[in-house]
Amino acid sequence: MAHDDGGAPGPTGTGAPSCPEPEPEPDAAGQPCAGAGAGAGAGAGDPWPPLPSPLRARLAEIAGIALGGLSPTEVPPPLRRFAKFTPAKRARLGGHLLVTRLEQDAAFRAVVVAWWAEHRPGELELPDREEPADPADPSGDLPAPVDKLDAAAVALLTGDPLAARRVAEVEQSGDLSALRAERDEALAKVDKVTAELERVRAELGEEREQAQALVADREAEYQQMRRRVSEQGAKLRSALDARAELEAEVARLRAGADDRLAQARAECETERERAEQEHRRAESAAREVAAARQAARDARRGDEVRLELLLDTVGGAIAGLRRELDIGAGGPRPADFVAGTVGTAGDGAAVSGRAGVPVDGLAALDTLLAVPSVHLIVDGYNVSKTGYPDLPLADQRSRLVGQLGALGARTGVEITVVFDGAAVSAAPLRGTRGVRVLFSEAGVIADDVVRDLVAAEPCGRPLLVATSDQEVVRSVRRRGAHTVPSAVLLRRLGG
Repeated sequence: MAHDDGGAPGPTGTGAPSCPEPEPEPDAAGQPCAGAGAGAGAGAGDPWPPLPSPLRARLAEIAGIALGGLSPTEVPPPLRRFAKFTPAKRARLGGHLLVTRLEQDAAFRAVVVAWWAEHRPGELELPDREEPADPADPSGDLPAPVDKLDAAAVALLTGDPLAARRVAEVEQSGDLSALRAERDEALAKVDKVTAELERVRAELGEEREQAQALVADREAEYQQMRRRVSEQGAKLRSALDARAELEAEVARLRAGADDRLAQARAECETERERAEQEHRRAESAAREVAAARQAARDARRGDEVRLELLLDTVGGAIAGLRRELDIGAGGPRPADFVAGTVGTAGDGAAVSGRAGVPVDGLAALDTLLAVPSVHLIVDGYNVSKTGYPDLPLADQRSRLVGQLGALGARTGVEITVVFDGAAVSAAPLRGTRGVRVLFSEAGVIADDVVRDLVAAEPCGRPLLVATSDQEVVRSVRRRGAHTVPSAVLLRRLGG
């Protein structure tokens, strides 16, 4: 960027007319004296157009870098307190004031341009181009390698007639970048949902193949038992035929002599006993066949139960995907009726049914979170004070709820976190999507609200309570809820 050596003041102020410093005012940075920056401020009296945020940041950065190299007399009084800061801190804390001063103070603008021209020559200059005769002529396009943000900043600082056009180009470039970012984000979400759907389909196919293999095995066992029954029936018929033959032989022998009759009777009795033994063996075989048939029916019934559980699991996965995509709207959950309660579930007699079990590892936690319709209840401060006790309570709540929201998005489980209301001095935290946040009423502790949540759920629903309070652990496990220590949940949350 070229400048007039005779009119623009250098970094030490030599060659520029001096003027007294004006008194600082709340809404103005002082008036420049006449004659300052005559070479770099052509057309600088015109007001600047509205500036986009990236361009304001770039102007603040340029002024902040130059501010540290100016003499105290060249720095306007309102900006002197920023001169001792680093350039980045000047742009961050005094950015608005720096840009306002550049726009309103032509002398300060000229000093900044002159400092860059002397100490960093070439950094604020654009490649040579032929100036159009008419400022509105569209022939003032920049060469391709030139950054539009720098071009707009240079145009504003040097009073370029095309400054308004350069600002418009920056705004247009920012809008296109935002649209591209939104498009890329939407495409990434579509790819994620498509991959999850393919995974669920693959898992469903594998489970279906396993179920078909089990049915084939049971059918083969059933056919084998049928063959055994057929063989035993043939043996029974043979025994009956033998008995008939023996009875015929007995009748024939009765017509003989007494000695032969006695002998025949003895032989008949022997054969009869043998036939009865065969008959008993046949009846025992028939009972074994009936038992085998019953076992086959029980096995098939077990297969049907496992298949039903598999279908329930697939249904739970589909329901989780519907919640993730926000398809449809469900009714209120049992835990929605516990918010604001003033009573407690107490530690009375255990509810009938199976007691809960402790979950001590990440593998067991992941397995339980994959169960359909599981409800995760979190003792808020017990977990947050275990994971990040150095943070203020409000930050602990925000961080924990954010991490639980990410967990709910991944697993699709229902999550409720309970905090003590007595420790909340500001407005209560609003729950993120997929996380229900409850605060206990005055005089009620969060432990009692956790017990109320467990008691409100229907019998048989899988519940998981995250806490390290052993008194709460014992009471909720008696009611059938599983428990996981706060440290294990924090490991899963990544906190």
